[in-house]
Amino acid sequence: MDQLNFRPFKAILKNRENKQYILDPVRKKEVVLTPEEWVRQHCIQFLLHEKSYPLALLNVEKKIDLFGTTKRYDIVVFNPSGELDILVECKAPSVKITQTTFDQIARYNLQLKSNYLMVTNGLSHIYCQMDYQNKRYDFLPELPNYTRQ
Repeated sequence: MDQLNFRPFKAILKNRENKQYILDPVRKKEVVLTPEEWVRQHCIQFLLHEKSYPLALLNVEKKIDLFGTTKRYDIVVFNPSGELDILVECKAPSVKITQTTFDQIARYNLQLKSNYLMVTNGLSHIYCQMDYQNKRYDFLPELPNYTRQ
């Protein structure tokens, strides 16, 4: 797999039936290792170990009903009150982050109402904080660290 712009971590990998699997600590199961999953797992480690978010506050790849169509988000982080705090969209390293990519997470967020957005392809990361009062995104150099509220 590609070298990413995240700290390396000790991934638990297994090979079965000519496919490689990686252990996902959030879903607590082995999942097929695709380039996008490689980014997702690095992002999970980033949130857990660099930003100190508790594992119990993370959720991965859940389906949502978005204006009558079923979509799936990559990662969400809740605050201790159970409200959505961070919405993350992961792409494979070969996928450039464009306005279209950002529009995808923005559409999801119309319904989810997250405080922060993160878009990553493992090489580039974009972070922003939502300013709902002024109807804009405030782009950030990094996500805030977890603080118990």
